[in-house]
Amino acid sequence: MTTVAGLAVPNFSVDATDGKQINLANYQGKYVVLYFYPKDSTPGCTAESKDFRDHYDQFEKLNAKIIGVSRDTVASHDKFKTKHCMPFDLISDRDEKLCEHFGVIGEKKMFGKAFRGLIRSTFLINPQGEVIHEWRKVKVRGHVADVLNTLSEYK
Repeated sequence: MTTVAGLAVPNFSVDATDGKQINLANYQGKYVVLYFYPKDSTPGCTAESKDFRDHYDQFEKLNAKIIGVSRDTVASHDKFKTKHCMPFDLISDRDEKLCEHFGVIGEKKMFGKAFRGLIRSTFLINPQGEVIHEWRKVKVRGHVADVLNTLSEYK
């Protein structure tokens, strides 16, 4: 497991929903909640994304932007975002550069079979662009509340 807390995040430039290019530099002066999830429109990923959506205003009040990341296409993300009225951007990491940088790709098991997959993780980045907190192998229930509580401690 890679630990990235305390490290500066590179100024990545990646494709996102609504035809955007996301650059970390665009968020200087704000906290960023970067959450990695395995796949659009699956039960756990939908629940997690909707929970972030439902608490969006609270994150905004704490000067934080939410960004979701998976290996799905931008077209898939646009559909997912529209269907669930998400007010934040979703990044398409098809080449897995962000996933590799944050160390969220690893061995997973389903029905007794091992495979390489994206491990649900979240990173809190401070206004200076440094990771200040990380959550690995996230369980969806209660996670967004935990992120909000942690963010509140930094305010």
